[in-house]
Amino acid sequence: MVRAAARGEEAAWAGLVGRFAGLVWSVIQGYRLAPAEAADVSQVTWLRLAEHIHRLREPERVGAWMTATAGRECLRLLRRNQRQIPIDEAHVVEVPGGDEDCQPETGLSVCEGDEELWSAFAALPMGSQVLLRLLFADPPPSHEEIVAATGMRVGSIGPTSVRCLAQLRGQIGPSRRLCCPGQA
Repeated sequence: MVRAAARGEEAAWAGLVGRFAGLVWSVIQGYRLAPAEAADVSQVTWLRLAEHIHRLREPERVGAWMTATAGRECLRLLRRNQRQIPIDEAHVVEVPGGDEDCQPETGLSVCEGDEELWSAFAALPMGSQVLLRLLFADPPPSHEEIVAATGMRVGSIGPTSVRCLAQLRGQIGPSRRLCCPGQA
């Protein structure tokens, strides 16, 4: 299908879109972007495929390529957005209530914890990052989509995710609670 799409066959492109659009979208949703930003990233991801489809060394792993590309485009957008911090007037005038979770120092520790988690996550091998992003995507992709994106066998998804989470736990310490989707 990839080679046919590279030759410009519309049916092959439609097949690629039909097979991988949900997967790309689930990766993007894992980054919790605004709807317009998510749509932009999806469009750029497909544009990147069109630009590079002739150079794919392993056309059978186009799902993994799309997953990695969508993730990179999300990170690029987030980095660009970090340089511009919009100030919402509603947040400027909002006064936190007496609830302890609303206090600034509580929010700061949550942010620091998130920073620690994302730093540890970024240190994982790319394959582990892709698998965990897929497993925690909302809505979650099907096992078939995960297999297409990662090249893994269906039976190895669970054990591999447990190992990835154990590796992540080892990097951030036992104080953070990590679990797979569906676990309590």
